[in-house]
Amino acid sequence: RDTMFAVLGSCISTKRFDDAKDIFRTFIKHINKGLMPNLFPEGGIEPMYNTVDASLLYIYALYEYYLASNDLKFIKEEAFQPILDIINWYKHGTDFNIYMDDDYLINAGEGFHQVTWMDVRFNDILPTARHGKPVEVNAFWYNALKVASFFGTKLNFNVSEFDSLSHKVKKSFEEKFWNEEKKCLKDVVSGNSYDNQVRSNQIWAVMVPFSPLCNDKAKLVVDKVYQELYTPYGLRTLSKYDKEFVKEYGGSHFKRDMSYHQGTVWPFPLGGYFISYLKVNDYSVKAKEKVREQLEYFESCLREGCVGQIAEIYDGLNPNESRGCFAQAWSVSEILRVFYHLTI
Repeated sequence: RDTMFAVLGSCISTKRFDDAKDIFRTFIKHINKGLMPNLFPEGGIEPMYNTVDASLLYIYALYEYYLASNDLKFIKEEAFQPILDIINWYKHGTDFNIYMDDDYLINAGEGFHQVTWMDVRFNDILPTARHGKPVEVNAFWYNALKVASFFGTKLNFNVSEFDSLSHKVKKSFEEKFWNEEKKCLKDVVSGNSYDNQVRSNQIWAVMVPFSPLCNDKAKLVVDKVYQELYTPYGLRTLSKYDKEFVKEYGGSHFKRDMSYHQGTVWPFPLGGYFISYLKVNDYSVKAKEKVREQLEYFESCLREGCVGQIAEIYDGLNPNESRGCFAQAWSVSEILRVFYHLTI
């Protein structure tokens, strides 16, 4: 999943199209039961496939690749069939309890298998359990169906199935995920207590090219993310008002894992926030000026930690010193992508 996010800014926004195609080809070669690898171990060990979103992000990245390159030949000859395979496996079920439920939404995860990006586990403890129907996964699912229809139309492929299914997914998404009390999206639909937590994952439901949200609700999501999750260096993974919010990342392995997605600030979702903000404000001159102002904070960020890079994480309450990986690919990529969107 990190790669599929990183390719968006590092390769597609920078017009390194050959690099993007090489990356796509590598993952296509290793697709298994509709799943793309989450990890390529060194040596002769088999890849690990414990991710629900990588395959859907692949479809999203292909759409962005096509818009930037107009390379329909690559889509037709190499990339479209994997899209069909992924959708088919997700519809009928694959590993890690990933399947389309009766409401047309994607369910994922079981036991100790954490298959979203909030996947930390400490022994038998899941600090951020998200089994069920995660919000970003189902936004990516809807987007994938619309992209399949988009490419299928261009390739003279019968897209009636994609169109019918995407309509049903959109209807279920609106019914199941909207939290009227908080005026934002639920993080998961599962019937568990963690469903209604305010998390950064909802921003991607606005960001995707084909959003399942109407513009009025999309604006409310952007507002909620700004109010409770936004910081100059990234988005909090959990609202600062949540009783489970952890304000600092550090200490023992146990303490770090218990805070990793419980409020810790991550720079990479900030790309989704800025793009969503531009989108709901119709890429107006005023909106672009606002984003440029907020991006100025990264000048000091680039001078702290690893010079010229953007780190993996920051503390949740006062994100003034970088933590974790000192040069994170998707952190850099998503900010690059924002600069690209400012030219639109």
